[in-house]
Amino acid sequence: MGDTCCKFSSMFFFLFFVSLLSRCSSVSFNDTDQSFKPMEELRRLKLIRSHMRRINKPAVKTIESPDGDIIDCVLSHKQPAFDHPKLRGQKPLDPPERPKGHSTRNHGLEQSFQLWSTSNEFCPEGTIPIRRTKEADILRASSLLRFGKKIKLIKRDSSSNIHEHAVGYVSGQEYYGAKASINVWTPRVASPYEFSLSQMWVIAGSFGDDLNTIEAGWQVSPELYGDNYPRFFTYWTSDAYQATGCYNLLCSGFIQTNNRIAIGAAISPTSSYNSGQFDISLLIWKDPKHGNWWLEFGNGVLVGYWPSILFTHLREHASMVQFGGEIVNTQTTGTHTTTQMGSGHFAEEEFGKSAYFRNLQVVDWDNSLIPLSDLRVLADHPNCYDIRGGVNRVWGNYFYYGGPGKIAGCP
Repeated sequence: MGDTCCKFSSMFFFLFFVSLLSRCSSVSFNDTDQSFKPMEELRRLKLIRSHMRRINKPAVKTIESPDGDIIDCVLSHKQPAFDHPKLRGQKPLDPPERPKGHSTRNHGLEQSFQLWSTSNEFCPEGTIPIRRTKEADILRASSLLRFGKKIKLIKRDSSSNIHEHAVGYVSGQEYYGAKASINVWTPRVASPYEFSLSQMWVIAGSFGDDLNTIEAGWQVSPELYGDNYPRFFTYWTSDAYQATGCYNLLCSGFIQTNNRIAIGAAISPTSSYNSGQFDISLLIWKDPKHGNWWLEFGNGVLVGYWPSILFTHLREHASMVQFGGEIVNTQTTGTHTTTQMGSGHFAEEEFGKSAYFRNLQVVDWDNSLIPLSDLRVLADHPNCYDIRGGVNRVWGNYFYYGGPGKIAGCP
């Protein structure tokens, strides 16, 4: 009983900790309260363009996506990861040993699950596709410091509890990876500074300044991408979202090895209410030989890896794995947001109507995929977004989750 209480308390602490992430107000790019200052605007523009030159690498080929994205095909050894001082001069590693019990059948979904690749035009071998960052992308952020990052508030004020979750999780063991299939929706996001996402978290460290996380899934984020498409994303941090880490390839860190998947690009098709369902399978696991954390999409399609040198605690193993949904509730109208989580419908509606995670597994010390032994589910505000778990022979461990946000009964 004592161990159970401890695990549950740790989970609450993690969710509370994550909820303290918000926009940083320093060096604002969209501050409407100040009068126009030409020299200050020029300085800001120079900073933005300098940053764009660092993250937008020279392309050997460019592909225009139907949604307006520009995909640059960048030589793999020139990608942003290798700007990291500990990674300079390196090249992407060869594929690692897969976890035991994992099928590597390739169903070809990597060729058609993103809008930019619907024309069957891809990047050449030896290059990787990178979504080009535009000036407007950075201007939507509250600061250059915030762009592409989750920023932790300095003052831990409980009134800033704007991140809400409906998640399943395991803790208390040593974890070397996780796998799940997630159906993809297009939830409504009510404010430009809110988001809705569904993802896996691989977590290690205390819930102080040394928190390590690896994250992957899909998200709708008007601030980051400028639209309401669900997009495939990654994230990492080794210091609790402070100075390290970023979304996608917006900083040096994640090393991409695939020339057909663009991290940050829109996903298509998506699920429809009471109609067709589309899900993506994600696997994150620690390579037993080199210790790097690899990301796989579908069955056998390697996306790339997070080098172990990026982390402190995750150089060894994870101590918690979390699956589920998260939204930001800015309460811009003074009441709870109408931003949806998942399909925008509660878990009780189940298949075809609710969002789900299925076939939840973790990787153990022997590099084997195994079923979850003690999945716990938790919703911060169950009258706004809820979650219901279960087990069956086809889906193994699974749960339905999500909700509409502000309705009667939702505070």
